[in-house]
Amino acid sequence: MTQRRLLIVEDDANFARTLGRSFERRDYAVAMLPGPDGLDAAVRDFRPDHAVVDLRLGGASGLTCVAALHALDPEIKIVVLTGFASIATAVEAIKLGATNYLTKPANTDDIEAAFARVAGDADATIAPAPPTSIKTLEWEHIHQTLADVDFNISEAARRLGMHRRTLARKLDKRHMG
Repeated sequence: MTQRRLLIVEDDANFARTLGRSFERRDYAVAMLPGPDGLDAAVRDFRPDHAVVDLRLGGASGLTCVAALHALDPEIKIVVLTGFASIATAVEAIKLGATNYLTKPANTDDIEAAFARVAGDADATIAPAPPTSIKTLEWEHIHQTLADVDFNISEAARRLGMHRRTLARKLDKRHMG
């Protein structure tokens, strides 16, 4: 059996290193990038068959990495990890070629299971939808606007009609809470 090759695209160096070590213990060869720069060369030289991509990469969107990885190798299994989950970004990630989409914290078991789940399940249980809270509606609207402007905080704030700092505080509060 050939060794599986995993590319981790994550701007949090400590998290990337920890995740990388965990996958190395599971017999993966691992390469890491802090963002989209160097992605073409990494795919060409390392030839990963799996990838874990963070949704927010500093000032860049992980969705651009998903699209680029899928364009370079349509067979690569891509899992998007995020602390900023929304329905809008989950749908976009899958449309762009991600195999799965997980919220942080996700461990190695969760990620490996997500790699294995490449097909949908038509028999999945559909739970009744709970009423959506105002906070959730606000967050989904903010996140959809952020996704529309490729995570440009200033432009999102302008479109939402709020001050950039107010939006930044809301994002920080949501990220911490």
